[in-house]
Amino acid sequence: MSRPEDILPPDLFYNDIESRKYTTSSRIQNVQAEMTDRALELLSLSTPSLILDVGCGSGLSGDILSSGTPGSCGHHNWIGMDISASMLEIALQRDVEGDLLLADIGQGIPFRPGAFDAAISISAVQWLCNAESSEVNPKRRMAQFFEGLYATLRRGGRAVCQFYPRNQEQRDMVSNAAIKAGFGAGILEDYPGTKNSKLYLVLTVGGVEGDITGVVQGMGDVDIMDWRGKGVGRIKKEKKRGGKSWILRKKEQMERQGKIVKPSSKYTGRRRGPTF
Repeated sequence: MSRPEDILPPDLFYNDIESRKYTTSSRIQNVQAEMTDRALELLSLSTPSLILDVGCGSGLSGDILSSGTPGSCGHHNWIGMDISASMLEIALQRDVEGDLLLADIGQGIPFRPGAFDAAISISAVQWLCNAESSEVNPKRRMAQFFEGLYATLRRGGRAVCQFYPRNQEQRDMVSNAAIKAGFGAGILEDYPGTKNSKLYLVLTVGGVEGDITGVVQGMGDVDIMDWRGKGVGRIKKEKKRGGKSWILRKKEQMERQGKIVKPSSKYTGRRRGPTF
């Protein structure tokens, strides 16, 4: 079965007919509600908040944000952005409570820094993995999205992105782009090993409250990725052989081995001028 993102770009695939079909499907309504409830649970918001809905479509997830859920902290205010004009037109016809913005998330998030308390994205991020032409660079678009998302969340804020990667390569592309943008990140999988499997990328923006290890503590099927320690995707730069840091590291090793080492000075590692 072909995936929608294999057929056309989202702004073309979700035309008036497909957008109407998507919005009126009872199955999709139920799935969207379930995934949005799960995203809110993972956000763990203690007070009504301002939430960015990335790839909001016709506002099905926004309906859940506006109404609140049993046991939640109440109604949330939200702003939705989507690349499909047809989807947003239906959202307007449905008179959703959130504000709407027509925008391409692959070009960044056009809001001021720290504007949102939290963000969700339901079934949207995987579209960034595709290239419709040789001029489209998925990794660059993914980086622009996560860098913009990181900037627009307040410190200590969280984001939850539910997405459908085609394979492990796309899963890594998404999670690594989020980590490189500065997020603490963990992937939670519901119903693993089944056709109903759902992946949630849980993201945090600094601060003690935003520590990803605290967000996912006690949860099963969680893969934590972080720049700290030995995080997935961490890149180690090899120290240049012969440079000052390399020389100092070698001296420390020799001292630990009990060897006699000349004391370091401000001239250690400095290149000598030519001799005549």
